[in-house]
Amino acid sequence: MAATQTPEAARPPGHQAARVRRVGTLRAWLTRPELAAVAGCVLVWLFFAAVASDSGFLSQGGTASYLEVAAQVGIVGVPVAMLMIAGEFDLSVGSMVGAAGMIIAISTAEYGWPLWAGIVAAFVVAALVGLFNGYIVVKTGLPSFIVTLGMLFALSGATIGLSRLLTDRTQISMYPGDLEGFLHSLFAGKIGPYPASIAWWLGLAVVATYVLQKTVFGNWVFGAGGDKYAARNVGVPVARVKILTFVATATSAALLATIQVLDAGSADVIRGQLLELQAIAAAVIGGVLLTGGYGSVIGALFGALIFGMVQQGIFFTGVDTDWFKLFVGAMILLAVLFNNLIRKRAAEAH
Repeated sequence: MAATQTPEAARPPGHQAARVRRVGTLRAWLTRPELAAVAGCVLVWLFFAAVASDSGFLSQGGTASYLEVAAQVGIVGVPVAMLMIAGEFDLSVGSMVGAAGMIIAISTAEYGWPLWAGIVAAFVVAALVGLFNGYIVVKTGLPSFIVTLGMLFALSGATIGLSRLLTDRTQISMYPGDLEGFLHSLFAGKIGPYPASIAWWLGLAVVATYVLQKTVFGNWVFGAGGDKYAARNVGVPVARVKILTFVATATSAALLATIQVLDAGSADVIRGQLLELQAIAAAVIGGVLLTGGYGSVIGALFGALIFGMVQQGIFFTGVDTDWFKLFVGAMILLAVLFNNLIRKRAAEAH
């Protein structure tokens, strides 16, 4: 008597493998860390497109406005996401923006340095601050939250104190000649109706994504954040990885400061306040875990885009912009809950 064939066995060869492959692909997409941010971004855009289309949200100018706001957060948010994936925080990036901006303005407007020299000085100081933060964290074992919180206050105080000491002011205007030419076009020019900051933001996101996904250093970042002891045992230079990511966050703050100074034509000691929390929030909305070892730069990019759309979308609707913070707080909680749910489902499936 011949054995009966099961329905699966009766199907053409390769059918079952294809089915498994399709399910695996779907599961892989559903467990991506940036899923909540992408979905949230689409929903936010649809909401404001519906309620604020007549006010200019869908216009070219409206699009440029929310992309510019997103770029301000995203330029710092991209390296902050990498640092968080590596298992650390940097609360000093906001103060670094104010400090770097004042370095550029004071050195050029007060001491007559060439603009390029002021920008280089700002980047050098930022790199040294990042190096110091990373070195203290890896050598002492102190939580980066505490180390960079101290640096936040130290940088802010030093910026205000030195600015008053050297110029008797906390706001410095640039020379008109510094607001034209190649450097101005590079950092604060326009690409059609869109500010150059958007190109910097997207460019950083592309480079950081490539580094994380396609290079050995990217694997080291995930390893250092997931389990630094296990990573160290298999040869990952954990200390070097963490220090370099701290340097990246600090220098991204200098980049943002350069863009802001050349765009506004002035520097102010209070620039960058609360930016560190916005960058962390963008990373969290984008699926980066506070415990490290998990997340993506693309998620942080969409998290920053949500910031921009909400802030400008509320403006276009005519609603009091004070509600912006309420919405962001709700988005953070929902994103964290959603990501936890997705990760639990993925773990159960395996």
